[in-house]
Amino acid sequence: MEEKTGFTRFGWVLFALAVIVRLLPVFAAREMAIGLDDMFQYDMLARSLAAGEGFRWYAEADLELVERYIDLDFKAVDYDPRGALTSFRAPGYPFFLSLIYRVSGLENRFFSARLVQAFVMALIAPLTYLLARRVFPGRERTARVSGLAVALYPYLIIYPLALATEVIFIPLVLGCVLALLKAAETRRWQDYLLAGLLLGAAALTRSVILAVLPFILVWLWAAVRDRRGSLIVLACVLACIAPWAARNSRLHGEFTMIENSIGYTLYMGYHPETGGRFQFPQSVELLPYLDDAERNRIGVERAMAFIRKDPGRVPALMIRKLGDFFGLERRVLTYFYANDFLGYIPRPGLIALFAVFLLPFAAVTLSCAAGLFAIEWNRAQLLVGAVVFGYAAPHLVLLAEPRFHLTIVPYLAILA
Repeated sequence: MEEKTGFTRFGWVLFALAVIVRLLPVFAAREMAIGLDDMFQYDMLARSLAAGEGFRWYAEADLELVERYIDLDFKAVDYDPRGALTSFRAPGYPFFLSLIYRVSGLENRFFSARLVQAFVMALIAPLTYLLARRVFPGRERTARVSGLAVALYPYLIIYPLALATEVIFIPLVLGCVLALLKAAETRRWQDYLLAGLLLGAAALTRSVILAVLPFILVWLWAAVRDRRGSLIVLACVLACIAPWAARNSRLHGEFTMIENSIGYTLYMGYHPETGGRFQFPQSVELLPYLDDAERNRIGVERAMAFIRKDPGRVPALMIRKLGDFFGLERRVLTYFYANDFLGYIPRPGLIALFAVFLLPFAAVTLSCAAGLFAIEWNRAQLLVGAVVFGYAAPHLVLLAEPRFHLTIVPYLAILA
């Protein structure tokens, strides 16, 4: 009898299927470039790291390119032509990209990155399958359907085209949850160590996941009743993030955690004209500040001023952010179609295309809501619920976008 966490034959088939369907858009978009958005910033950081220049962005050549569209005027201050040392972005994903760039070179770096990312994101499918076998032991059909749903989930198929943190963030969090469930059974320190390291790596990719850490520690303390395990996980997470926090603190001369972007996020989340979401032109209003610490302070101050001016809008804004978090992700398709990547599509075909990409999330979410009434909430299911809640909750306070919910799609698929 196969051990329920083993990578079974079906797991390998699922991984192969997930790889194949993700490689199709990668090869179809082989010559596709990137936009001047988050992807450009991650690319700048990765190129700087690959060149051995450190964690820098907006080098002279990049600055000249961006200044055609945005007046940054960095050269009016103490500007290094190699770019500015920054703490605005978490380091995990840029370091991942830089490793690819070192091997592939820069000429075809986007295609090389997307090729690797297709394999990394394909891991989500078998990890979901393995997690479902632990959450619902003995229900192989449930696990297989969950894995297939994630393998063929349209947005997760095309996501390797993006230079975005979710590429490694989603597998890291899934791996952490799976390791925690295994550790809860074995009580081995090695399994707790792995869970803590994976969570620490995820935090270095997107620090918002640290909001899940208290729920994990309570789960280990109360549901698993293993205090030693909770201390191992906590120690591993702190060991992972401490060196980077020390680097950032030294850079700014004040205590700074993984990424110094809370001010920018709050500014966008409470600006009276953004509705709590990322929106142009407000999204570039704080960019001209070269010093991340100064940008962060100004962002926090202005966000607090927005709140004090109209505190009554905050509850409604949080509800709206909840709607955005669980909203249908239209922006990607709109971007591709508006920029003529797909060519002209008649209205019936366009509606069908949007339905293919938008309706799966509605189906998974509604099925999950119905499925919650049918489960008995064992220890594993409690952990999944805690991770989903702990990850989603901060976005209601900070900033929410539909793409952020992609991280919880595997868990929703399992509970559905």
